[in-house]
Amino acid sequence: MDEQNGHSPQLIKLRGKLADGLAQARLNQTQLARRAGLGRTTVSEALSPQKPVPSAETVAALSRALQLPEAEMLALQRTAVQQAGLSTTEGPGRPIGEWAPHDLEVHRAGPGQRAAGPDMCAGRAWPAYVRREHDRVLDKVVDDAMAGRSRIMVLVGASSTGKTRACWEAVQPLADQGWRLWHPFDPTRAQAALELLHRVGPRTVVWLNEAQHYLGDRAVGEQIAAAVHRLLVSRERGPVLVLGTLWPEYATQYTALPIPAEPDLHSRVRELLAGHLLAVPDAFDAPALAAAMALAEDGDWLLADALTRAYADGRITQDLAGAPELLNRYQHASPAAKAVLQVAMDARRLGVGLHLPQDFLSDAATDYLSQSDYDQLTEGWAEQAYAELAKLVHGKQAPLRQTSPRPLRRPPALGSAATTRAEARRGPQFRLADYLEQHGRTSRRHLCPPASFWYAALAHLAHPDDLNRVADEAEKRLRLQWAHHLRHKAAAHGSPVALALLAVLRATAGDPGGAEVLARQAAGHGDTDALRRLAIMREEVGDPDGAEALLRQAAGHGDTDALRRLAIMREEAGDPDGAEALIQQAVDHGDTEALRQLAEMREEAGDRDGAEALIQQAADHGDTDVLRQLAVTRELAGDWDGVEALLRQAAGLGDTEALRQLAEMREEVGDRDGAEALIQQAADHGDTDALHQLAVTSELAGDRAGAEALARKTVVYGDAIALGRLAVMRESAGDQASAETLARQAADHGDTDALRQLAMMREEAGDRDGAEALSQQAADRGDTIALGRLAVMRESAGDQASAETLARQAADHGDTDALRQLAMMREKAGDRANATRLARKVADCGGASVEYDTDWASMLRMRWPHGMDPDGTPTASWQPITDIPHSPLTPSRAPTP
Repeated sequence: MDEQNGHSPQLIKLRGKLADGLAQARLNQTQLARRAGLGRTTVSEALSPQKPVPSAETVAALSRALQLPEAEMLALQRTAVQQAGLSTTEGPGRPIGEWAPHDLEVHRAGPGQRAAGPDMCAGRAWPAYVRREHDRVLDKVVDDAMAGRSRIMVLVGASSTGKTRACWEAVQPLADQGWRLWHPFDPTRAQAALELLHRVGPRTVVWLNEAQHYLGDRAVGEQIAAAVHRLLVSRERGPVLVLGTLWPEYATQYTALPIPAEPDLHSRVRELLAGHLLAVPDAFDAPALAAAMALAEDGDWLLADALTRAYADGRITQDLAGAPELLNRYQHASPAAKAVLQVAMDARRLGVGLHLPQDFLSDAATDYLSQSDYDQLTEGWAEQAYAELAKLVHGKQAPLRQTSPRPLRRPPALGSAATTRAEARRGPQFRLADYLEQHGRTSRRHLCPPASFWYAALAHLAHPDDLNRVADEAEKRLRLQWAHHLRHKAAAHGSPVALALLAVLRATAGDPGGAEVLARQAAGHGDTDALRRLAIMREEVGDPDGAEALLRQAAGHGDTDALRRLAIMREEAGDPDGAEALIQQAVDHGDTEALRQLAEMREEAGDRDGAEALIQQAADHGDTDVLRQLAVTRELAGDWDGVEALLRQAAGLGDTEALRQLAEMREEVGDRDGAEALIQQAADHGDTDALHQLAVTSELAGDRAGAEALARKTVVYGDAIALGRLAVMRESAGDQASAETLARQAADHGDTDALRQLAMMREEAGDRDGAEALSQQAADRGDTIALGRLAVMRESAGDQASAETLARQAADHGDTDALRQLAMMREKAGDRANATRLARKVADCGGASVEYDTDWASMLRMRWPHGMDPDGTPTASWQPITDIPHSPLTPSRAPTP
C-alpha cells in the first residue's frame, strides 16, 4: 500500500522495520503506544501506509520501545522526509555551500608580490590544502556524522597552525549531503550560542571557531557547554557535528582539574571536551613537506613562495599567514608603535575583548616608553604609530588594524543604559593580529602592566565584561586598589559577575539587605549565582525560609540549580509532590541531573518504584548516567540482578560505559570471554576507554604489538591516553627507549601526562638530566606540572639555583604554583628577602590569588596589607567604595586613597 500511495523506498523500509519490531515484541498498537509514551493515534499514523512520514520524535520513541537501532531508524526517517520534498532546514545556519571560508575566519594567505604567477588569479586567497595526520582523525569524525552519529571535535594548536582551515576542508563532504553550517556570531558569540543552540536541527555543523569566546565566557560558558552536550545526546535532533578550535593555553585551563576548596569554573566544559581534543602540530612533518613540495611543483605559487622561507622549520601555515613578518615588524617598530602593540598584547592577555578602543591604547601607552623615548614624542605621535601598524604584511595582515564591530540591533537589557551610552560614544577601535596576541601571551606573561594601563582601563573601557575581567586580573596580581575601582565600574555598567561578587562581599561583611539588593540586580542581568550563594549562607545560619525565598527568586530567573536545591529542601521537608513538581520544571529547562538527584533520594529512602520512574524519565531524555549511578547503589545493596538489568538498559541506549561496567562484573565472576566480548562491543562503538582496557590487558599478557595497535586505534578517536599508559608500563619494566618513544607519540597527539610521569620516575631513580629533559619536552607542549614538581624536589634537596630556574621556566609557560611553593619554602627557612622576591614574581605573573592556601594568604597580607602598586611597591592605606555608582567612574591619574 505504501508503494501504491507513491511513498519512497526509505519510508517503506522504515515502516517495514517498525512492523517487524511490533510483531517480534508481540504487542498491539495500544500496548506499543503505552510503552513508547505516545498517543494511540500517533502510533497508528506512524504505521499506516495512508499517512505521511512520521516525525523524528515519534520514530525515536518507537525505536526505543521496540529495541530497534535508533540511529539507523532516524537516518531512514530523515531520508524519507527529504525524498518527500519536506523541509528539513529549520533551525539556525545555512547550507555549507553558501559559506565562504573567510566568513568562517579561515586566514587569508593572499599572494604576495613574488607569489603571483600566470596560473593564479590575483584574488586567490588560499593555497592548495596539504593533509596531515589530524585530518585523518577529522575524516573519521565526519564519517561518523554522515552515518547518523552526533560528534564533537575541538582542534588545539597555536595561532596560524591551520586549525580553522582543517575544519573547513573536513566539512566539504557534508556539503554534498545537504548539511547546514551555523556560526554563532551576532550580537556576541556567547549570546548567539546560548540563545539559539536549542533550535539547532539535524544535519547541522555547529562552528565554534575560537571556542574560548563560547566555553570560556564567565557568565554563560558553563550553560553553553551544557547546551552543546544536550544537543549531542539528543537523538531526535541528530546527527550534528560540533567543530571548534582552541589555543593550547585555553585547552589546558578548561581541562585542568579544580583545586580543592576553590570553585570549579569549568566543570561542564571539562566534561564536554574530555576525549574530544585534537592536537594540530606547529610544523609540517616530512610527509607533509613532501606533499607541499609536490603541489608547489605543480604550480601552487603560494606554497612555493612559503617554502622558500619556511622549509627548514616546517612552519608553512604560519608563513602563509604572515607570522614571521608580523613578529619582525613588532621587534623593529618605532618606540611609540611598539608601546601601542604592547598595550594591545597586555589588554588581550588580561581579558579585554577583541575590539580595543583607540583612546584606551593611546592613553595606556605612555608608561610603556622609556623616559628618553617619552621626551621625544611629537604632537602627532599617536597618528604616526597607528599608520605604521596599519601597513599590511605580504598584502594579508596588519600588526594592528582598525575594525568596525557590528552595532547591537536589539533593545537594551534592563539597567544597561550606561553601557549603551558608553558604546555609542566609542571612537575608533583596533584589533591585534592573532599571532602577535599569542606572542604577547608568552613573552609578556611574567610582566605586570604599568600604572598607565590600569588608569586607561578605568578611564576608557566601557564594556562590563572587559572591566570585570581586568578587575579579576588585577586581583590575581595583588593590585587590589585598581581591582576594587574596576569592579565597581563594572557593576555600575551592569556586570552581573561584578554585582554577584559584591553581593557576597556585602553578605560576608554583615549587610544581608544590601547583599540581596545587589544579588537581585545580578539576577536581572542573567547571573543568579549570587542568589544561590546567599541562600546557602542563609541555610547555614539556620534561616531555611530566607534560603527558600532566595532560591525561588533564582528559580524565577530560570536557574535550574536553584530548582534542584529547592526540590531537595521540599523532599527533606516531607513534601515529595512539591519536590517532583520543581524537578519537572528543571527538566523542562533541559536539566536531567535534577531527576538523578531526586531518584537517589527516593532510592535511599527505600522507594524503589519512585526512583525507577524518575530514572526512566531521565533515560528518556538521553541521560543514561543516571542508570549507571543507580546501578552502583544497587551494587552496594547486593542486588546484582538489579545492577545488571540497569546496566543492560543503559547499554541498549548506546551507553558504552555501561558495557564496560558489565564487562568488569563478568570478569569478577570469572567469565573472561564474556568480559572481553563486552569490551570489544564498546570499542566497536568508539569507546576509547574500552580500547585502553584492551590495550593494557594485551600488554600484561605479553602481546606488545597488539597493545600498541589498540593504543594507536584510540588516537583515531582523538585520544592518546592509552599510548601514555603503555609508556609508563614500559618504563616500569625497564624499557626506557620504548617508553620514551610511546610517551612522545602520546604528547604529539595532545597527552603529555606520560612524559611528566616518566620525568618523575627518572628523578626518583636519580637520573636528574633525563628527568629534566623529559619535563622540558612536556613543558614545550604546554604541560608545566612536571617542571613545577621537579623544582620543588630540587629545592627540598638544597639545590636552590636549579629549583628557581625550573620554577621560572614553569612560570614562563603560565604555571606559577612552583614559584609560590618555593617562596613559602624560603619563608619557612628564614630567607625572607628571597621569599619576598619570589612572591612578588608570583604576583606579577597573576598567581597571587590562592584562596585555599591560608599560609600563602597570610604571607602576602603581612608584606602588602593593602595590595601592591603597579610597580610592586606596597600600596598606602585606601578607602573602599561602599555604594554602587549610577554612572561610570571618572578616574584621576590614580585612584583616590
